Amino acid sequence: MATLSILSPWRATSSHYSISNYSGDRNNNFKMHSLSNHHRLSAFSSLLARNKTSSFSKLPQMSTSFSNSGGGCPWLQNNSMPYDTAARDGRKQFPLYSVFPAKAAEVSSVQDLFEFICAGPLIEKLGLTQEKISESVDKWLAYGLHLCRLFQVNELYLTVPQKARFYHYYIPVFLWCEDQISQHRSKFNDGEDIPPLVIGFSAPQGCGKTTLVFALDYLFKVTGRKSATISIDDFYLTAEGQAKLREANPGNALLEFRGNAGSHDLLFSVETMTSLLNMTKEGTKMRLPRYDKSAYNGRGDRADPSTWPEVEGPLMAILFEGWMLGFKPLPVEVVKSVDPQLVKINENLEAYYDAWDKFIKAWIIIKIDDPSYVYQWRLQAEIAMREAGKPGMSDEEVKDFVSRYLPAYKAYLPTLYSEGPRGSDPSRLLLVEIDEERNPILGN
Repeated sequence: MATLSILSPWRATSSHYSISNYSGDRNNNFKMHSLSNHHRLSAFSSLLARNKTSSFSKLPQMSTSFSNSGGGCPWLQNNSMPYDTAARDGRKQFPLYSVFPAKAAEVSSVQDLFEFICAGPLIEKLGLTQEKISESVDKWLAYGLHLCRLFQVNELYLTVPQKARFYHYYIPVFLWCEDQISQHRSKFNDGEDIPPLVIGFSAPQGCGKTTLVFALDYLFKVTGRKSATISIDDFYLTAEGQAKLREANPGNALLEFRGNAGSHDLLFSVETMTSLLNMTKEGTKMRLPRYDKSAYNGRGDRADPSTWPEVEGPLMAILFEGWMLGFKPLPVEVVKSVDPQLVKINENLEAYYDAWDKFIKAWIIIKIDDPSYVYQWRLQAEIAMREAGKPGMSDEEVKDFVSRYLPAYKAYLPTLYSEGPRGSDPSRLLLVEIDEERNPILGN
């Protein structure tokens, strides 16, 4: 894998602003990058200590469309966070505002945070060194502050899981995305229209990929770059199309409901991705398709186009996520040994490269050791929803739901992990191995 250039052409446009805002004293408004590495760390630490009684004003309200499979953010719980778990089949609007305390608080030194960052499981994989991290510590701090505000947690009281999620996962992945965009744009000449880079996120359901994409999209926006998010869920067949699919495949439980290969409108997908790639100029606008999973008593249907969110060009990145992105057809005998019903799914998968994967130029593959994690994660989410007094699937319904996806996981994940998606460039692929708590671990 190519070494990540931490000093990308784009510095966080608001990192300087965030630092001075954090201090609450514009007389302390200084440029971190003008200091030596040693003074960079100690000066920021002193700045925090001198101003630990500062208060924070509300951030502007920002509506962010967030597709949630029901997993929520368990690592954010119990920390003054009104982060309501979205209905498993819908999208939710989240108001973003600061909940930082105005009273004095003890803070950890930047040196401690620096050491924590350097211990992250992705650091070596990204080709980062302590020297590179120390040279850009202000950038890490700015991104961390943005994430704290996005998820409404107090950066002075981050729990270890929260700190790990931000500084061991989201920020390293964002830096990798920045580098991929830089490489992509460097291939074009001045004055040329530069299409956005499509970054694919392939990860099993419930592992937190939607929350990851949500965080990355926000970081792009607050650093002055336009991005669009899309999910394979947005390309499901309409209710009418699903009914025809069921009729054409009687007795195949894997095609009874939406989910597996064959249940997507691939022509619609090609049209959408092609239009997004053409959003290279100022003023260009487009509505992103969305799917309403709650329609028809949970069978789902395409949402009314009037409700689709609008994005404006020029786009720099398209974040495309899905549980089966990158799956490629296997020999019939292989899929048949997993589940005979998977043979039809395998046939349908032949058309998916041209509809999805060929548009993706950079890949993030989130790896799990055991597909049964999906059942555990889904069960946790549904139990939490029921305990909160919201509609949720019973344990048996969860088992039935996940059982329709497990054959595909068992058949296609080993090849995805060992070979990568068809046509992918190994130097533009980041494999992130996560544990049962959805956190990155040292992997292969």
